[in-house]
Amino acid sequence: MSDRSDIEPLAVETATPVIRAWDLPPNTFWENRESRYKRKSLAIAVTLFVMTLISTLAVGAQFASSYASGQSPDFDDFFSTYATLLAHPQLLLAGVPFAFTLIGILLAHELGHFFACRYYGISASYPYFIPAPTLIGTMGAFIRIRSPIYNRKALFDVGISGPVVGFLFAIPALAIAVLSSKVVPFSDAHASIVFGQPLALRILVAILRPGVSPGDLLLHPVGRAAWVGLFATALNLLPGGQLDGGHILYAVASKYHRRISIALSLLLLPIGLFFWKGWILWSVLLLAIGFRHPPLLNQWEKLDRSRLIWTGFAILMFILCFMPMPVLVR
Repeated sequence: MSDRSDIEPLAVETATPVIRAWDLPPNTFWENRESRYKRKSLAIAVTLFVMTLISTLAVGAQFASSYASGQSPDFDDFFSTYATLLAHPQLLLAGVPFAFTLIGILLAHELGHFFACRYYGISASYPYFIPAPTLIGTMGAFIRIRSPIYNRKALFDVGISGPVVGFLFAIPALAIAVLSSKVVPFSDAHASIVFGQPLALRILVAILRPGVSPGDLLLHPVGRAAWVGLFATALNLLPGGQLDGGHILYAVASKYHRRISIALSLLLLPIGLFFWKGWILWSVLLLAIGFRHPPLLNQWEKLDRSRLIWTGFAILMFILCFMPMPVLVR
């Protein structure tokens, strides 16, 4: 019988095979499913785009008619116009300046988000427009983000890209319209619809049309479309929930996101009571959506200084676009 304590164990080498992603066979099931989803998403996006184009052309035709007669648009005419346009669809051509400008601004906004998602490898839908028989012919547009966002940098860039691109499209359009708009003294005095005057509009009028009061300027339909673009930018930059401003806030200071979102919802209530009732609807909408933000896969990486500077630019855009009373209907 031998003593095993002086026998060294044999070293056994094991090899773990390295499998690389490109060595694996393609998963045709998921590839085909993603392909079908993209085709369906594109079909829905195109259908909604065409419907929104028609509804904004109808509204644009009314803006063009009112502008040609030197009057502010009438509230009742917006809805009676639809019946007239159904009987005479060629009249829709008059709405091209408004419709193309507005859709261009909204599309630029959403494509800013879309290409930012593509840059970071985030799965996102095509832009979906929302047609609606409203004073502007649409309820805006949106994209669906279908995959998690990895870090703060990606979230920040996706959130801010849309408002920045839309703003950069809207300001030149508004400037061109201010230069070509009619001066109609007291044009808002007896109008049934009075549109608010964002700070950006006041600054452009002061620079480009000195001596003219913004209230006496009857905006060209292109300018009214740019006005809608600025209003949409202000709404998206509200710092709450999963709006663009909420994404920016979460990327910059995630621990304050919930508290600021709640404070915003409560603040919109008195603004809605004293200025525009629509802010009450937005308060309810933020409450319904909730204040939780989807967590990031990497929450510990901080933003760099350049993105903190862009945060200041986002705040500036909000100040230039925000209106306590965007629309007054008499």
